[in-house]
Formats: sequence, structure tokens, C-alpha cells
Amino acid sequence: MGGVAIIFPLFLALITLYVGKVAWIERILPGYRWMSLGAGVSIAYVFLDILPELNVVQTEIEHTGGLAFLEKHAYLLALVGLGIFYGVEGLAMRSRRHNLKLTGQDCTTPAIFWVHIGVFCLYNALIGELLSDMEARGLTSTILLSIALGLHFLITDRGLRRHHKQPYDRVGRWILAGGLLVGWIVGRSLLLDEAVIAVLWGLVAGGLLLNVLKEELPETKESCLWSFFLGAGGYAALLLTI
Repeated sequence: MGGVAIIFPLFLALITLYVGKVAWIERILPGYRWMSLGAGVSIAYVFLDILPELNVVQTEIEHTGGLAFLEKHAYLLALVGLGIFYGVEGLAMRSRRHNLKLTGQDCTTPAIFWVHIGVFCLYNALIGELLSDMEARGLTSTILLSIALGLHFLITDRGLRRHHKQPYDRVGRWILAGGLLVGWIVGRSLLLDEAVIAVLWGLVAGGLLLNVLKEELPETKESCLWSFFLGAGGYAALLLTI
């Protein structure tokens, strides 16, 4: 894809920076409908792309002597990644409740803000690294991946903004966009060992699974079943035809 490749991380970085500023999204499609649509696309992506990717991760680990202690444990790495994101989500929730009691402000404390944003910055950097090697996947696969990640970022932005309020808007979104671009640059500049990439992707797969389940599966009273099935079925059909 050559120079065209930079378009994809820039597209996702712009979503991270400006989705919270774009009020017209809600006017085009009510929030609960595009939440359900994004949930469907993301769930299809997890089951048809991320989970098969863990099998590739497993193969890489099994052929690496230096990481022999992780043999047959690619899914354990995913569980660790899921646990990390579950932990920081719990910290953010407790921090909001504590801060609300002490100050009346429904947002996290500065320390928890930096921990939460730091973890998501690493998460975005790993996603950027994935996007740096899209020549191996082809243009069509890259476009489909970018669509899924774009919807994913739309919804995780909503969750982070809910936790952190103004600090996220002032600083957090810029850090996350920067992490994505830095990850892409590192991936394009350095030839990372395949085993290291495999381990990192085992971790990020778990994080993606939790973020999908936490933010993108809306509560029943807010969900739109048809939007969910449209997103899941439509995206699955596209993945299965490439």
C-alpha cells in the first residue's frame, strides 16, 4: 500500500480526537442505535478475527524457545490482558464514587486518570503497531479493520469521557491519539521479533474483548436488536468474503 498506509492510523487518531465534539452523530443516528451497531461489528470482529489471531499467536509462542514457559498459553495472555483492563476499569469506578463523596464531582482523581489513560495509551500503541503491517493483509482487510476499530474507538471514547470528564477532553484524548501514531511509527521503523509481537497481541486481544463486552454491549433497555444484528451480520459477511 506504500504511502497510503498512513491514512488508516490518521483516520483512527482523528476519531479519537474529535468524536466527542461531533454532535451531529447523535442527530443522524440516536446514540443507543449506533452503540448497538458498533457492538455488533465489534463482536463479529472479535470472533472472526481476534480469536483466530490467538491461534497464530499460539503457533508463534510454541516455536520460540525463549518463551517456552508460555507454551500453550496464548489464551492465558489474553486473560491477563482482560484482567488488566478489568482492574483499571474497577479503579476508575471506585475513584469516581470516592471523589463524588468527597468533592461532589463525578470524575476520577488525577492519579487514577493517569493510570487509566496510560493503559489505554499502550493499548492504542499496540493497535497502531498492528496497522503498521497491513501490507501483509491487503487493502480490503485494512479498510474493514479500520471500520471496526473506528466504531470501537467511538464507543470507548464515550466510556473514558464518562469517567474522566474535562481532563480527558483536555489531555487524555491527545495522549491516546499520540499513542496510536507512535505505535504505527515504531511498527514501521523497527523490525520487532515475531515472538514479542505475538505476546503483545495476546495481551491486547484480552483488552479488546473486555472493552467490547463492557462498553459495546448496551443494556437491554437501551439496545436496538436490529442495529446489533445488522452490525454483526453485515460485518461478518464482509469478513467471510475476503
